[in-house]
Amino acid sequence: MAGMHRLSDALGHLCYDVAGDGPPVVLVHAGVADHRMWDAVVPALARRYAVIRYDLRGFGASPPPTGPFRETDDLRSLLDHLGHDRVRLVGASWGGRVAVDFTLTHPDRVRSLAIISAPWPRYPWSGPMIAYDEAETAALEAGDLDAAVRVNLDMWLRGPARSWDEVPDGLADRLRGPLRTSLAHQAVLAEHSQGPASGDLGALCVPVLVGVGALDVPDFQDIARRYAAAIPGATLVGFPASAHLVALDAPAELLAALRPFLAR
Repeated sequence: MAGMHRLSDALGHLCYDVAGDGPPVVLVHAGVADHRMWDAVVPALARRYAVIRYDLRGFGASPPPTGPFRETDDLRSLLDHLGHDRVRLVGASWGGRVAVDFTLTHPDRVRSLAIISAPWPRYPWSGPMIAYDEAETAALEAGDLDAAVRVNLDMWLRGPARSWDEVPDGLADRLRGPLRTSLAHQAVLAEHSQGPASGDLGALCVPVLVGVGALDVPDFQDIARRYAAAIPGATLVGFPASAHLVALDAPAELLAALRPFLAR
């Protein structure tokens, strides 16, 4: 990950990258990826914005933490380090939940919020999602990291509504390494994470875009509708050609939604 910078603290360090110049936009990656999941959208955004990407602790080049931590504290520290009082936030999947939590915790530091395929705390997962979790757990308990990677690629990249022949070429190879890293660090992250923030979504008063892939797990399509209904004035956008990871599946369509939203 040449060209990345480090922000060190008592828990280790965060690796981050900044491209372009202008108002700051922060991209927060999914929990099965790292900052590189945004590669296809960064060049276009960097023509107008300072695009900040970082690897969450335990993902990509950021090592897992050595003690209790909160993702919202890490993001605040990064913004303080870079000298940004307020930013536009874009988060995918788990990164979307980090972005929501940050906005609830530090509303004065967010100009706008875009969340793509974000989870919902304590959501009543469907049978297929429970079966996925059980399969991943069994693979990890057996020490078979390769099997756990395959389970996750099948769920999050291929999705329930298409065959592997319909997945864009090369995406599985791009995701396999970051996914393997995230799974290897899953246990220590679960041990040290302080959990999601609490707060009233109805109190959010920044522009909000909620996105979801039409080929994603039905649970996440329902969750997207929940966010759009709970957040005043939120805009719900569907991506017909994408499963869970819209930035990988449909970067042009994601940019078409993000650019006018960020320019508001």
